[in-house]
Amino acid sequence: MRKFILSFLWCFFLVQAFSQSSNKTATFLFAQVTPTINDLTLGNNPLGMGLGIQSIFGTGGKFKPTVEITGDAYLLNDKVFRTNGNGAELLEVPAMVNLLAGAAFASAKNMYVSLVAGPSFINGQTLFAIKPSFGFYFSSKQRWTGKISYINVFNRGTVIKENFSSVSFSLGIKLF
Repeated sequence: MRKFILSFLWCFFLVQAFSQSSNKTATFLFAQVTPTINDLTLGNNPLGMGLGIQSIFGTGGKFKPTVEITGDAYLLNDKVFRTNGNGAELLEVPAMVNLLAGAAFASAKNMYVSLVAGPSFINGQTLFAIKPSFGFYFSSKQRWTGKISYINVFNRGTVIKENFSSVSFSLGIKLF
């Protein structure tokens, strides 16, 4: 019985391996500028700059799975110590890393919209973030791309749970 099951699984694996068409995956490297829209310490982190990698997996349809990893450093600072009503320090955002997954919808050949969600890491906290985006390609070869995104990180802060939101302007080049 064991040999039969192993043989069946091996045949199933081979059929699946040889019957699948190769899916195209496009991976882009992005440089981005991220101005902050809303935050408890907006003056301490008004503008971030960073890099990101996005992979869009070709499935043959208009909806395509996508994975995105971005990191921003917030270098500008007004150097003002901010506290909440209890006198506890409100931590600024020195950096933010997002690991997001979702779907992209290719409405036309040279543009797409996407919605990704996942964990965002700020000041040692793991928070939930969403990122809807509008992307476009500069040519039909889809070698260069631009993207405008809205990022919302929910419940940032240890005492006062307020959302952190920003807009991201990205320019990317296709790696492979």
